[in-house]
Amino acid sequence: MSISGVPGCLAHPGALPEGSAAMSGNGLDHDGHGRGLGSVLSGLAVAVGCVLFLGGFAWGAVQYKPYTVPTQSMSPTVKAGDRVLAQRISGGDVRRGDVVVFTDKTWSNMPMVKRVVGIGGDVVKCCGTDGKLTVNGQPVDEPYLHGKTPASASPFDAKVPQGQVFLLGDDRYVSLDSRVHLDDTANGSVPLSAVSARVDAIAWPMDGMLGRPSGFEAMPGGISQPGPLKLVLGAVVAGVVLILAGAAYGPIAGLARRRRARAASPAGR
Repeated sequence: MSISGVPGCLAHPGALPEGSAAMSGNGLDHDGHGRGLGSVLSGLAVAVGCVLFLGGFAWGAVQYKPYTVPTQSMSPTVKAGDRVLAQRISGGDVRRGDVVVFTDKTWSNMPMVKRVVGIGGDVVKCCGTDGKLTVNGQPVDEPYLHGKTPASASPFDAKVPQGQVFLLGDDRYVSLDSRVHLDDTANGSVPLSAVSARVDAIAWPMDGMLGRPSGFEAMPGGISQPGPLKLVLGAVVAGVVLILAGAAYGPIAGLARRRRARAASPAGR
């Protein structure tokens, strides 16, 4: 996003907001009045706003990377063509239930988006008598699945090697995921090093933050916490508000001075 159009941040040091009176070297304007508290506060608001706005953008650029999801395999959570924001993470930050971006040459030489359902040492099976996925014998509630169907159209049983993750799509009837690679040496799993990011939000269409599934919460390691996206957006929005408020002070104060001057003038003069 371009930031050159934000008032105040990139203005020339000698520029004054429209409607502001020029100040002489002794701190007085041409009417002989001193610099008011409002002028000082408006300048401070613009300065703080610039720090928040630019800092928020820089923080977001370091933490997040946008991706476009190419397939329907994660529907209904993430649909084909959705633009997502994924937080850059290392393999040690991955938890069960995370929707992650990964690249593995065995699967495809391009980024893919799937959900982590098993980590190193887990035994992932499907399906139990109730049609649910089980992890280490514990049934997992998966409300994010596409439709009211069993957790997999075909049964499977996989032991996840250490340092690997087992990945499934949310639309289990169209997703090409770890189940397709069960005959590989890693039982369909991919190395943690292949994971580059965790999806935090859907940016377009603006569906908001992705929730963390409670079905994995009671398992060792629990579930991951949301990234700092809300704080990043809050900093950017607060910066814009402060910049606009500070920049608006000059014209508003100038208009108020002119109105007072007209009101103080003798009638008919």
